[in-house]
Amino acid sequence: MIRALYDLAAWAAQPWLRRKLRRRGQAEPGYLHAVEERFGHYTVPCPDANAAAGRPLVWIHAVSLGETRAAAILLAALRAQCPGLRLLLTHGTATGRAEGAKLLAPGDAQVWQPWDSRAAVRRFLAHFRPDVGVLMETEVWPNLVLEASAHGVPLALANARLSAKSLRGAQRAGALLRPAYAALAAAWAQTEPDAERLRALGAPVAGVFGNLKFDATPSEAQRAQGRAWRAASPRPVVMLASAREGEELAFLKQIRVPRQAGQAPAATESGAFQWLIVPRHPQRFDEVAALIEAEGFSVSRRSRWTGAPRPADVWLGDTLSEMAAYYALADVALLGGSFAPLGGQNLIEAAACGCPLLMGPHTFNFSQAAEWAEAAGAARRVPDLAAALAAAQALLADAPALAAMRQAALDFAAGHRGAAGRTAAAALALVPAPVRLLQ
Repeated sequence: MIRALYDLAAWAAQPWLRRKLRRRGQAEPGYLHAVEERFGHYTVPCPDANAAAGRPLVWIHAVSLGETRAAAILLAALRAQCPGLRLLLTHGTATGRAEGAKLLAPGDAQVWQPWDSRAAVRRFLAHFRPDVGVLMETEVWPNLVLEASAHGVPLALANARLSAKSLRGAQRAGALLRPAYAALAAAWAQTEPDAERLRALGAPVAGVFGNLKFDATPSEAQRAQGRAWRAASPRPVVMLASAREGEELAFLKQIRVPRQAGQAPAATESGAFQWLIVPRHPQRFDEVAALIEAEGFSVSRRSRWTGAPRPADVWLGDTLSEMAAYYALADVALLGGSFAPLGGQNLIEAAACGCPLLMGPHTFNFSQAAEWAEAAGAARRVPDLAAALAAAQALLADAPALAAMRQAALDFAAGHRGAAGRTAAAALALVPAPVRLLQ
């Protein structure tokens, strides 16, 4: 009965979804592409529909940019273990789809995730007929999972994480979500606490494999570019990384601390450091640029650099897929999403680039990784942005401590690798035997 009501609500919400896509598409045209795919209507053929036996069709769903980057790491391991696989890649956001397009090989397919109505999901499964499906991180949708199970498609949750807050929300909708979690073929958790919370929802946890993002290798070309930019700056660079709405304004107000007559320069006075802000969401780049100027700072946008960075109070990292360059440019980074109750952002890439990290109090989306990073000396916890800026100043004045933190970050990142290979092997083991035996 609950599922029937949910399905009715999903069907009734389709006009609302279409309106939302039109609105989003005004700022991000990618949302206007192939809209009918979201409702289970496809012009894209099934990948290599006439392929020889022994080439399993692996469906990976990566909703947004972060999940797609994790999927890229898993896909590399899957292709290494099964070179002939065919890929079906689905997404929910325009940034995820744009990033995912880089992962396609000839004969692969990429479409939008079907809206979670029973009819749309059934059309999706009937059209593509995947041999196995992998949902990245948190993407458990009731009809998607239950219909996959009914159609004999083993569907697993990879790189799975579930915060205590998300668990409480899922338990309130337990009548709907528990059957979906239970219908998964497997769940491979990032950490044991994640595994415990997933089990509490009935998920068949088949392993604690770690975080795929530890297996990413930062682009050496980007890191070299970042180091060249850093060499062009006469001031140490402090970055607010993957900043979320509200954090940029709070940061800007902190770096413009007023002084009394005769008072020594404040620790955070603009001239002391070169500030760098990298927003988490690309649709906010223009908004953040305007905000910086409204607060009285000059701004130089990375998208307009042709060589060395242009002088300005604040540099704005307004490009996608260059985080390795930004972390190599920064002497110290402040973790976005952790200074407001938003759960923090991925800190692993910062560690892999050897960038010392200062975290606010809110890291519940990556709690275990944050605890490990702090214990390893790769990151430090601070109560707020003011404390973060004071800690950054102290680090930049202590060269041995800064160097030790950089090395600790590199060691921390290297010590947690291996999840990609384990996850790929487990995913391929779910492929039905008649297909798997012919690989």
